[in-house]
Amino acid sequence: MDLRALEYFVSIYETGSLSAASKKKFVAQPSISSSLKLLENSLSTSLFVRHARGVQATHAGEQLYPLAKKLLGQATAIRDVFSTDTTKTPFRLGLIKGLGVARMSDLLGRFTRSVDSLELTLVSQDEPCQARIISRDLLLNNELFVPMWQEEYQLAIPQHHPLALIDNLSITDLQGLAFVQRNPCEGWVYLKQALNHAKVRLDTRAKIQTIEYALGLVKAGLGCAFIPVSDDIVKDKSIHFTSITGLSISREIGLAYSHESDTVEVLKELVGPNHTAS
Repeated sequence: MDLRALEYFVSIYETGSLSAASKKKFVAQPSISSSLKLLENSLSTSLFVRHARGVQATHAGEQLYPLAKKLLGQATAIRDVFSTDTTKTPFRLGLIKGLGVARMSDLLGRFTRSVDSLELTLVSQDEPCQARIISRDLLLNNELFVPMWQEEYQLAIPQHHPLALIDNLSITDLQGLAFVQRNPCEGWVYLKQALNHAKVRLDTRAKIQTIEYALGLVKAGLGCAFIPVSDDIVKDKSIHFTSITGLSISREIGLAYSHESDTVEVLKELVGPNHTAS
């Protein structure tokens, strides 16, 4: 039985939908759907019933879930028992800031489990490394790129700020706005152009680098910030997130690499098995 298919089944069961499982596993939804179909065919039964808001496990799905969890745990234990090779496989992975702890922890956990005796070192995206997870605008001429996900830039506003009450926020509504500026930030470049065109001036209160610090200052009431929004970030109910009408800016995150190796191939498979490098 295909362990990856069982892993996807468990993710669908726990999240309640194929799209949520796709996001959790950072795998394209067609791959999740195809894997589920093959698993159902191999068992000659349906595991989920689809409805408007996702899926509901059938009786067979309810029976399979605890067995699948146990089998996946045993498979991991077996690999650990017979992993006698003490030779480490070093791998340096460069990361940009603000990728989100939850999704990167899941990805890196699967990566380390997929390569025996992997010695993973995480470094800044501008340090020497074998591969990088970056935004496309940072791609070097000698690197290939495997897309992973895309994030829209939105304005992060303290929950009780007057702008949080405006449904359709326009660029002119930002006149004199107390602002926390991230630098470097590719989104800020485009926002600044729009501000200049509309002759709108911000009241910059702080200049920082990381998304985490920007959000901290927003929550403290220092000002608003323009940041790429992920599922992890929008869970924070102390901050209101909104788009700016007529301003569509996003960043594409992906795996960048400049050479081939077995380890890079595994990482490519994990981050985007249905994407081709560009």
